[in-house]
This record gives sequence, C-alpha cells and structure tokens, in this order.
Amino acid sequence: MKKLLFLSALLTFFAAGALHAQLSKQEAKEWKKTKKSMSTEDFKTMVDQNTELQQQVNQLTADLSTSEAELQQRKEDVAVLQGKIQNLEQDIAEAQVIDVSSGTASTANTKVSKGVLFKVQIGAFRNKDLSKYFGASDNFGGEVDSDGTQRYTLGNFADYWQADKFKKYLREMGVKDAWIVPYKDGRRVPMKDVLEGVI
Repeated sequence: MKKLLFLSALLTFFAAGALHAQLSKQEAKEWKKTKKSMSTEDFKTMVDQNTELQQQVNQLTADLSTSEAELQQRKEDVAVLQGKIQNLEQDIAEAQVIDVSSGTASTANTKVSKGVLFKVQIGAFRNKDLSKYFGASDNFGGEVDSDGTQRYTLGNFADYWQADKFKKYLREMGVKDAWIVPYKDGRRVPMKDVLEGVI
C-alpha cells in the first residue's frame, strides 16, 4: 500500500509539473484542487484507464501499419497484372499469320485459307449463337456442326507454338477450356494429321 501511495504521489508530482508547464495559473490552481480531492482509488483507476487506452492506440497503430503493407502488396499485384495485360495486348498486336502457300507474312487481319493454320477454340455451345460476329474480325470465327453445336475460335496462327502461347494466355485470363485446333486448307482436321509437319 505504501508503494502504491508513493507511486501515485510521484506520478501526481510529474503530472502536476507537466500541467504547470502547459496551463495558465488559473487552470493550474483548478487542477491542483481537483487532484487534492481525488482519492487513491480514483487516481489508480485513471492511471489504469490511461494505460489501457495507450495499449489500444498501440494496437490500432500496428493494425494500420499492417493494412498499409497489405495495400502496398495489392498495388504491386495490380501493377504485375496490368503488365501481363499489356504484354498480351502487345503479343496480339504483333501476332502475324504466315500464308503457307506463298511463304509471305501478312497481318492478323488477313484471311489465310491455304496450308495449315492453328486456332484456339474457346468454347462449344448449343444455345449461344455468335455467328453474326464471325465476319467482324478474321481472328474470331467458328463453325456449326450438323447437330447444331457451335464451336468458337480465336486467332489464326501458322506457328503451332504461337497458338500454344496464346492458348496459355487465355487460360491465365480464365478461359480454362481453351485448346488448339488445326485447319488444313480451310477445313478442320485432327491434330495427328498435321503434327508431323509442325512440331
């Protein structure tokens, strides 16, 4: 008990000194009266509350620091994803289709019907009809089977490995069922019919 009284007196002394340095004479007088009227239990409760509040401040500061670190990590993740998107857009823009019959390079917008081409199939549906968009771009196409199933493809690649790279990008973007389909002279053929000459 004596230790507690000594500690409270010591804290009161330091608190009073700090208050006197910051308060006017009138305010210091009023606080001195308040301090004298305070019981030891009240003073202990005040010190305990102060300690508890300081711990809460420290915890909130730590939480804020953690949240800022997480935010920074997410910003870096977004930057990486934006870089991947830019690379994909650049790869698509730079992709060229080689006309196998003439051996000359042409832009991706040129339809090539001779030789072997690879496209990436992105889906096959019975209830989705996107055929009206087939003519909008040479890189988007498809065909309708006799049973009404519509198969949709993206890209025209003379090089199997370019088609494979594009397929992998599509899978990274969420098109999990993307796969390569070969065309020979404008007709879809089994992969085994063209693999020997291209891989």
